[in-house]
Amino acid sequence: MYLIAGLGNPGREYAGTRHNVGYETLDAVAAKYDIKINKSKFRGEYGEGFIEGEKVILVKPLTYMNLSGECIREFLNFYKIDNENLIVIYDDISLPLGKMRIRPKGSAGGHNGIKNIIYQTGSEVFPRIKIGVGAPEHEDYDLKDYVLGKISKAETEVLIKTAIDAASAVGVIIKNGTDKAMSQFN
Repeated sequence: MYLIAGLGNPGREYAGTRHNVGYETLDAVAAKYDIKINKSKFRGEYGEGFIEGEKVILVKPLTYMNLSGECIREFLNFYKIDNENLIVIYDDISLPLGKMRIRPKGSAGGHNGIKNIIYQTGSEVFPRIKIGVGAPEHEDYDLKDYVLGKISKAETEVLIKTAIDAASAVGVIIKNGTDKAMSQFN
């Protein structure tokens, strides 16, 4: 069984922001594999289904980005899912817009959602799919304002293609492993 988490912030005021790219990408995963995310548990919105013959749970933590690990830990513990079968999808400002990078493990790299997941699970070893949202053009630009800023129509078109690729990457990770997905999508 796999837990696939898309990170973001709940609420209409955060819809369409860079920090919600994880939520949006999880919606692409749900659409590709015909999984409805329509249930609530452990402070998360989730749905269950199958990808590549494996049972999966897709979850959007509703704990806000900085506490994402609390929701994820509860799902992992309840369903007895190993960290290696947790796939986390999230925004990354260190990658150019639309660039996808898959990693089998790693540090938080300054991302507070990932930092909390590592803290709550006690491990850096879980596959992740980073979706590039680019960085602010000016060094003095407030990073919080940038990641909570709305994505333009042109940026959205780029990110839709990336989300579709990420949905395919999830299937490859489950079927053939993270290394195969890295060689195919990175």
